[in-house]
Amino acid sequence: MSSHDIFLGETIGTAVLILLGGGVCAAVTLKRSKAKDAGWLAITFGWGFAVLTAAYLAGGVSGAHLNPAVTVGLAVEGGTKWSDVPLYLASQLLGAMIGAVLVWATYYGQFQAHLTDPEVIAAQPAEEGLVDQKAAPKAGPVLGVFSTGPEIRNVVQNLVTEVIATTVLVLAILTQGLNDGGNGLGTLGALITALVVVGIGLSLGGPTGYAINPVRDLGPRIVHALLPLPNKGGSDWSYAWIPVVGPLFGGALAACIFKLF
Repeated sequence: MSSHDIFLGETIGTAVLILLGGGVCAAVTLKRSKAKDAGWLAITFGWGFAVLTAAYLAGGVSGAHLNPAVTVGLAVEGGTKWSDVPLYLASQLLGAMIGAVLVWATYYGQFQAHLTDPEVIAAQPAEEGLVDQKAAPKAGPVLGVFSTGPEIRNVVQNLVTEVIATTVLVLAILTQGLNDGGNGLGTLGALITALVVVGIGLSLGGPTGYAINPVRDLGPRIVHALLPLPNKGGSDWSYAWIPVVGPLFGGALAACIFKLF
């Protein structure tokens, strides 16, 4: 697999992943969207279909890692060369940022309507006033379209949740080679992985919003910070390390478990 294949497949695949995954978050969150308030089921299945589509697109080009936790897990397991890891990670981050920009472009009118709505503007100071200002999360009203955030802000719990959820994901991917005669993430494997992502979202996504992918969170968070969105609020950088460190550790842990057993 050439460097060109890795860059092309991971950039395009991750961009599509974030476009469709972030797109369902925008559809459910933003005012003047036909899917407004569709709920958690819509989000979990939307992300599952996003994984499925992106994996089909990139699978034959780069192997469809689409996730630094998967890349690190495969490197620890031995299926990916460590020398290729930086290119995978850089391509994934670039793709995630491109996907987030495309979500903004697609829902441009809805972002404007939502962030200039008097009800949304009035709600922000009132909500912040209920919390100790030293501990108040600096998250804007549409940050959830771009990145994840915890329902209960507890560093240990939030980190452990991301580690556990990502360990399940990467173990499911690593075992594809055992269950299909060693062919790895083929067409059926992409479908199975997408269903695993839906399952993780339904079962383990409630506490933190299940990043389970460092660039899925970091790339769009950077874009949120850079975009000219009115009244967008903060990007909650104090939390941003958890959906990066947790999934990376979970991916490495999954590979260690796989190799051990």
